[in-house]
Amino acid sequence: MKSADGNNAGLLLELDAILAVVLGGTSLSGGRFTLVGSVVGALIIQALTTTIYSVGVPPEVTLVVKALVVFVVSILQSDRVRNRIAALGQIGEAAP
Repeated sequence: MKSADGNNAGLLLELDAILAVVLGGTSLSGGRFTLVGSVVGALIIQALTTTIYSVGVPPEVTLVVKALVVFVVSILQSDRVRNRIAALGQIGEAAP
């Protein structure tokens, strides 16, 4: 028997909201966001989810993939990682 579960409706949508805003270009450490960027982030999430479902991966794995994306974006937004990437770019430019 299939039925709707009011207790679990909207469960874990916070992850999608955070991921959409972060993929839209907003820093997790604070800052201004753009609505267009957040919509683009939401479209990327939907494309990711649709791709995972079409490949035949169980829906539970989608949460893990989204969490990994948030983790990677968080690391890439840290000052330490950005400074190291910038330093690597400067080393590449100095070499003839």
